[in-house]
Amino acid sequence: MTDSAHLPDKYDRDLGRVPANYTALSPLTFLARAAAVYPAHTAYIHGPRRATYAEFYARCRRLASTLAARGVGRSDTVAIMAPNVPAMLEAHYGVPMAGAVLCALNVRLDPAAIAFILDHGEAKALLTDREFSLIVKEALKLAKVRPLVIDIDDPVYDGPGERLGQVEYEALLAEGDPAFPLTLPDDEWQAIALNYTSGTTGDPKGVVFHHRGAYLNSLGNVLVWSLPPRPVYLWTLPMFHCNGWCFTWGLSVVAGTHVCLRKTTAEAVYAAIAEHGVTHFCGAPVVLNMLSNAPPEARRAGGRTIEVMTAGSAPPAAVIAAMEKLGFHVTHVYGLTETYGPAVVCAWHGEWDALPADRRAALKARQGVAYPVLEGLMVADPETLEPRPADGQTLGEVMMRGNITMKGYLKNPRSTEAAFTGGWFHTGDLGVIHPDGYIELKDRSKDIIISGGENISTIEVEGVLYQHPAVLEAAVVARPDSTWGETPCAFVTLKQGCEATTDREIMEFCRKNMAHFKAPKTVVFGPLPKTSTGKIVKYALRERAAAL
Repeated sequence: MTDSAHLPDKYDRDLGRVPANYTALSPLTFLARAAAVYPAHTAYIHGPRRATYAEFYARCRRLASTLAARGVGRSDTVAIMAPNVPAMLEAHYGVPMAGAVLCALNVRLDPAAIAFILDHGEAKALLTDREFSLIVKEALKLAKVRPLVIDIDDPVYDGPGERLGQVEYEALLAEGDPAFPLTLPDDEWQAIALNYTSGTTGDPKGVVFHHRGAYLNSLGNVLVWSLPPRPVYLWTLPMFHCNGWCFTWGLSVVAGTHVCLRKTTAEAVYAAIAEHGVTHFCGAPVVLNMLSNAPPEARRAGGRTIEVMTAGSAPPAAVIAAMEKLGFHVTHVYGLTETYGPAVVCAWHGEWDALPADRRAALKARQGVAYPVLEGLMVADPETLEPRPADGQTLGEVMMRGNITMKGYLKNPRSTEAAFTGGWFHTGDLGVIHPDGYIELKDRSKDIIISGGENISTIEVEGVLYQHPAVLEAAVVARPDSTWGETPCAFVTLKQGCEATTDREIMEFCRKNMAHFKAPKTVVFGPLPKTSTGKIVKYALRERAAAL
């Protein structure tokens, strides 16, 4: 008797995948389409520079061809250290067009961290903006790899810095082929980007994105934000953050105009809104707070509603209310580097518009519901995976799964396995689920600090503190901050005889030994609370930090 389960299904028989009916998903196709449909439309603005979609596409192909000519190909890592400039945007297409993997570096990292990333990712090439030459020069001395170094000499930048590489970016592109063929990945599971996140250990973890996830989350952003055709998008969000939350690729879906911004200040944002007709921008709550507290003379919004997407540390309801009072319409999203950026959205209901302003802001401060391209979202017991009741009170761990979850952590199978235990991605964030199905974050099971949208590992900061000759014990927790969301707060026990050591001394020591944004902004001296086994009780320290 034949087992029918092993017979070919009638819907599979003679109906295989062929080039006519199957192409691996890749966000690279978005740019090809935009260039074909809207070749003369402005793709990006940078100071006096303008580039059409036809020119943008050609420049990305030139970059791909020159990288390929220098031996950069499938699965090679190309790092880039740059602010929000055209070269950073073009690298998001040109690097994967060559089959390589883009690693956008956090420009606020110190040389040791940059060197670690270059080595761990085995960078074969490095594009670096002249502004960061001092940090990159030191990082290259510390690194074991010897990548091809390409200088970005942005004419908009007039500050200090030197060229470090063998070739300048524009000269490199001049060698390239504007008709270089667009080669899509053989498999949409192929890596497109490598992003490093601090996690809860000192060494960053390399989060690997695939073409499929980047494609889908780009579309997810378009859907949840209702992006109209040809919007004008201002780059206040660093492109190195989860590849700009995938807007580097997603804006090509609607042929939007990228307005590049080297540095995000209130004056620069308001000026760009007024001069370029900006319709949309993204940013952490610290950016919103900066804009809502800008002096009246700096505000040039132009009397129209600007769409703002915010994520990072949970935005205070008061900040959302202040922004909306100024005429900005805020969409609150939530996600992690491991989910390509935003994966959850506080989807708005029309009937909420009739509520008082403070109640609307409180509802909007919740993280929300799953993106259309995220297959699973729940708040559950991290051990049993039993979903928590939707009562808005019972704490559990936020978990996700689906196509916009990372491939895993590069060269770190143990962390990858732990993150995916039970078939779900464990975010490490604690939250509740409300009766209407909306989640709300309440705490972090990871000790990570999110300051101005940047991740800070408490273990890394503690490691530096312990290097100070006067420090006996140290513990670092997040302290709530009205500007940055959170800042590092260090609790320190001094060695006997070192009681004259000041908090300023400790802070300056940290600033000299790590990236400035990671250094403690507050230092409190005294004995540390401990359990009977000698473990420091961090939740007690968090309560003390919040009460300072």
